[in-house]
Amino acid sequence: MSAGQTGTDRSSGLPTGSDPTDAVDSNDERPRVTVERDGHVLLIGLDRPEKRNAADLRMLRELALAYGELDRDPELRVGLLFAHGDHFTAGLDLGDVVPAVTAEGLDVVPEGGLDPWQVHGRQVSKPVVMAVQGTCLTLGVELALASDVVVASRDARFGQIEVTRAILPFGGATIRLPRRVGWGDAMRYLLTGDLLDAEEARRIGIVQDLVDVGSSFDHALDLARRIAAQAPLAVQATLANSRLAVREGDAAAEARLQPELVRLLASDDARIGFEAFVSRTTAEFTGR
Repeated sequence: MSAGQTGTDRSSGLPTGSDPTDAVDSNDERPRVTVERDGHVLLIGLDRPEKRNAADLRMLRELALAYGELDRDPELRVGLLFAHGDHFTAGLDLGDVVPAVTAEGLDVVPEGGLDPWQVHGRQVSKPVVMAVQGTCLTLGVELALASDVVVASRDARFGQIEVTRAILPFGGATIRLPRRVGWGDAMRYLLTGDLLDAEEARRIGIVQDLVDVGSSFDHALDLARRIAAQAPLAVQATLANSRLAVREGDAAAEARLQPELVRLLASDDARIGFEAFVSRTTAEFTGR
């Protein structure tokens, strides 16, 4: 086990972590994010359950470092973002974060990290699956929008409530939510700060898989393992081309299709995949 001795409680389907009833001094030095490996999957867990995983500066920086680890380690193929306790996150810990905002804004990405919201700097090159339960506010919704597949339990509640605190969403919601769900549905929630339940989040496209309470982590882990079992170079190329189409348009993505096909066919994994196809066995890809 790594930080926080994270494991999985099979009775609830959620990773075990600190007891949410254990009060912890705000100046404690324990990690706010647990990091553990499950084969080729990096498990990234928000771990401040006694504060409903409200994100202070330490959590934001540790989360960025975890994304950096996911991106640069060739043995890691997929990230699984989840939260310890009953809630994903209550949003920003404004009392801790607001004083750190300078005239240039808020910088929470230390050296070696990547912006988990992927609105600044280089994007993570590997897919991220996210598991949600309970309350998921502000930066949590934006983490969902920046992830590639979102699994939510039926008790999940989402809210982009920044306008009720006299600020705007600054982690990508103003960009991604209208594109994901359409202008009207996006403005319905961005401009009112109203909460939406898991069923509505599934209907408008924030959530892809809706599962029973207590099973979101296990379901998300199953998806992450299935993605990790595919050819890593092909997965990353597929993800990159899809993102290119969104960010720069269809023509830019179309121009990369044939060059990427040629590159992938020259890989060791392409040979492994072909041999597995011929022999009707399961391919064990190497990422080369």
